[in-house]
Amino acid sequence: MSTLAATPPPARLPPQPRYAQIKDVLRARILDGTYAPHDRMPSEHELCTSFGVSRITVRQALGDLQKEGLLFKQHGKGTFVSRPKAFQNVTSLQGFAEAMSSLGHEVVNLVQGVRASGASEAVAARLALPEGAPVVEIRRVRLLDREPVSYEITWVPEAIGKRLAKADLATRDVFLVIENDCGVPLGHADVAIDATLASAEVANALNVDEGSAVLRIERLTHDASGAPVDYEFLYFRGEAFQYRLRIDRERAV
Repeated sequence: MSTLAATPPPARLPPQPRYAQIKDVLRARILDGTYAPHDRMPSEHELCTSFGVSRITVRQALGDLQKEGLLFKQHGKGTFVSRPKAFQNVTSLQGFAEAMSSLGHEVVNLVQGVRASGASEAVAARLALPEGAPVVEIRRVRLLDREPVSYEITWVPEAIGKRLAKADLATRDVFLVIENDCGVPLGHADVAIDATLASAEVANALNVDEGSAVLRIERLTHDASGAPVDYEFLYFRGEAFQYRLRIDRERAV
């Protein structure tokens, strides 16, 4: 006669620290809309009184929520609820408005300037042009759901730039103008992503503090034949946007 092995008793998990319990309560209130995006959170003193804990405990809970991207601080003003981050999938080549509109976001472009100039050494090298060759520079602030989220500086060769200068860049993506108006099919882009500190120009465009961290995208877009046609720097508010991509593991055959 066989016997069944005794079922071990369930493992006892250690109780959560008090700060973790408070963090879970506050996170739930943020996610269910009790604290809406851009709402000012109760002060540390108010939270201490509400939960009956020390200021250190409250600060640890708020600090963890800030690391999760659910809260952000403004010096001298307090702690606020972050707007949920919009995201763009970088596994396909799309313009910002093209990608965001498909996800139900409203996109408005504020054109800061369109000007002809001679290509700097760096721009010329990227666009495979002689240094000083005529290019057109475009600067735009992209508003996502009426909030500034991206500042873009774009350089294109003169022939494409003349068509872009005549296009309605307040409502259209540069990529779509290049393909539809210029008849240049796009092929691929080389993208580099890093973090940098906002210059005065970038900070003013994105309505952030000078020196604050922003996401910087350097992108060189090529046409279907492989020729470079669009070189740009995109600066994103770090708390408002993210790039996403899927990475598959390559397996040996």
